Amino acid sequence: MSHWAILFVAALLCLPVILLAAEAPANLLKNADFCVKGTGDLPADWIAWRPLLDQAACPMRQTEGGLRMETGQEPFSVGAVEQSAPGIRGGQAYRLRAEAQLSAIASPFRSVMVRLNWTCAGQPLTPHGWMVRGPVVTGTTAVFDDVLIAPSGADGASVRLEVKWPQGGSVLWRSVSMVPCETPTPRKTRLGAVYLKPQHSTPEKNLDLWCEQIDAAGQLKLDAVCLGEAIGEVGTSKNPRDLAEAVPGPTTERLGAAAKKNNLYVVATLSERDGTHIYNTGVLLDREGRLAGKYRKTHLPREEWLKGVTPGTEYPVFQTDFGPVAIQICYDWFFPAVAETFALKGARVLFAPTWGTTFRDEDGRAEGETVFRVRSRDNGLVLVACVYDGSSLVIDPLGRILATRTQEPGIAWAEVDLDRREPLFWVGSWPEVGPRDRMPETYGPLTAAPEFPGKR
Repeated sequence: MSHWAILFVAALLCLPVILLAAEAPANLLKNADFCVKGTGDLPADWIAWRPLLDQAACPMRQTEGGLRMETGQEPFSVGAVEQSAPGIRGGQAYRLRAEAQLSAIASPFRSVMVRLNWTCAGQPLTPHGWMVRGPVVTGTTAVFDDVLIAPSGADGASVRLEVKWPQGGSVLWRSVSMVPCETPTPRKTRLGAVYLKPQHSTPEKNLDLWCEQIDAAGQLKLDAVCLGEAIGEVGTSKNPRDLAEAVPGPTTERLGAAAKKNNLYVVATLSERDGTHIYNTGVLLDREGRLAGKYRKTHLPREEWLKGVTPGTEYPVFQTDFGPVAIQICYDWFFPAVAETFALKGARVLFAPTWGTTFRDEDGRAEGETVFRVRSRDNGLVLVACVYDGSSLVIDPLGRILATRTQEPGIAWAEVDLDRREPLFWVGSWPEVGPRDRMPETYGPLTAAPEFPGKR
């Protein structure tokens, strides 16, 4: 083969690599691996942020492996570095990725953060910025990876790497990048809650009525529908002992067939018999009609524990094809820790089969409708509640009622984008901020056995 032929073949072999390199979007951040030395102890192109109180500052220094932030004079020390990225276009999506090595960091989620703030003419558009999702920790390696869309009016961005309260540990930042990317497809999901309260009925008629509502949900092309609490007993003379059955069992088989027929998820509760115990159990049937999970009601009112019903002990979160979901049942809504626990375990949607009540506020009292809205807002959850006494509701993560139905049988439903992040003023997107700022080490009384608190 001639010299020119060899060069031609080599060029052809290199062409895909050259094209790939040409097509790869450029990192908008300079000195992204912290290798270039700047003035003092910091890498070039990065600016230190320090707290008001000098003794609370984390020492920071460039090392061979990256940028190290360590515990300062105080265990509750803080520190950050930031860099501005010009040339941002409103409406454009950007992927942010950062990697760090952790040493003796007790709570990476609380202590290690990446924050993005969109800017216009050098000024932040919000006071809070946006938390980059993460970290996902494998061994000692922490990775942040997220896509955020620049708002209209943004012409720049500020990326900040933060350490909060390392308490004897240290963080070695290894790399960070911000590159333009394709806009993600919205995760739009149709969710519905049935309003139906059978009267003078039988368990068999009830099941027919509920399956009719599942068919109606199918006509609406819903992804999931929430039925009621104790669907076999409501409006009949039967009690949990009369109707308790295995799960899976005859009722879940019937509901599953309706779920499969209509290609949707179904949530309902029934009396479950397991050995000598009876539980008030919420079930999730998937699009194929299979039992995808069950939750046993943990908080029992007197009407249930006086009958000998056994409380559940766990808070499971179930994966669906539209996101992680959980189920709470009626009296559970009186206890803030239930929804909070589900949210901390990753639930995005909380289904709530509920006997009652979601009446509107009266005489200044916060009734069920308000409390349900607060549960959604406090935990950043979409709440879907089927209620007998009151209104069936779909509520968004900021506590807004998206759909409601009462009096006449039917379905309250709404389409929600489960990837949408809408900030609380000054605070930011609560699901990314709130869990980080919790102080569980101070919550001892919440996990202690109940005691008489004395006269108050």
